[in-house]
Amino acid sequence: MDKSVFLEDLDAFAYREALASGETIVLIPVGSLEQHGPHLPLGTDTILSSHFAEGVARRLGAMVAQPIAYGYKSQQKSGGGNHLPGTVSLDGATLIGVARNLVKSFLNQGVRHVVFINGHFENYQFLYEGIDLALDELGIEPGAQQSVLLLSYWDFVSQDTLSQVYPDGFPGWDIEHGGVLETSLMLHLEPARVAMDRLVDGPAAVLPRFDRLPVVPERTPATGCLSSAAGSSAAKGGLLYGQVVGDLAVELASELVREPTAAAVPA
Repeated sequence: MDKSVFLEDLDAFAYREALASGETIVLIPVGSLEQHGPHLPLGTDTILSSHFAEGVARRLGAMVAQPIAYGYKSQQKSGGGNHLPGTVSLDGATLIGVARNLVKSFLNQGVRHVVFINGHFENYQFLYEGIDLALDELGIEPGAQQSVLLLSYWDFVSQDTLSQVYPDGFPGWDIEHGGVLETSLMLHLEPARVAMDRLVDGPAAVLPRFDRLPVVPERTPATGCLSSAAGSSAAKGGLLYGQVVGDLAVELASELVREPTAAAVPA
C-alpha cells in the first residue's frame, strides 16, 4: 500500500522530522460546498482539488493538508448562484482570514513552500488577498526563500486535452459548471458518487454579461448546471486528470524543488 501523503495521517513527530529537511512543501486543496446539479455531489469542488493535490504530492514528495471545504459565494454566471439550496458559502472576509491564518501557521512552523490548489472559481482573489496579508505580516519580502503559490487546476488543462474531451468544440470556461469536465473527472476519480441516471441533458445557460444583484433566479437553469454533462466519461476524466497532474507536477518541481530526489514525507 502506498504511503499516505496526507498530513492528517501523520503523527506530530513524523511531521517534525519532515520539517527538519528545510524543504517541505505543503499543498492545500480548496473547494466549496456547492450544488452541482442532480448528478454530482455538493462536495465536488473539494473532492477534485483534493485528488489533484494528492496526485501532485506523490510526484513531488510533498504533503497535503486538510482542505478548505467551504468557498466564497457561488455566483450566477459561474456556479449557478448562491441562492440555490445546497450551496453553503463563506463571505470574503472569512475566506481571506482562513487563508491568512493557514499561511502564517505553516510558514512559521518551517514549511518552505505552501501551494493552494483551488477548485472553486469564486475563491481565487480572496485566497490571494489572504496570502498577501500573511506574507506582509510575516515580513516575507520579494526574493525570499519561503513562498506561497496559488493556482486553479483548470488553468493547467492543455488545448490538446480540451480538443479530445470536447470533440465538437469547447463551450467555454464560463459555463463549465456541472458539465463535462467536472463530471468526467468525478467518473474517473469517484464513480460511486456520480448518478449518471439523474443527468439532465439541456441547453447551456444564456446569461447577461453583467451581474445583477439580487439575482434573477429563473436565469439559472433548473438543474443548477450551466452546461450539459452529456458526453462525459471516465476515459475523458482519466485523460484530464493525468495530463493536469503531470504538467502541474513538472511546473511546480521546476519552481520549488531544489533537490529533485528530496522527499517531504518521511519513510
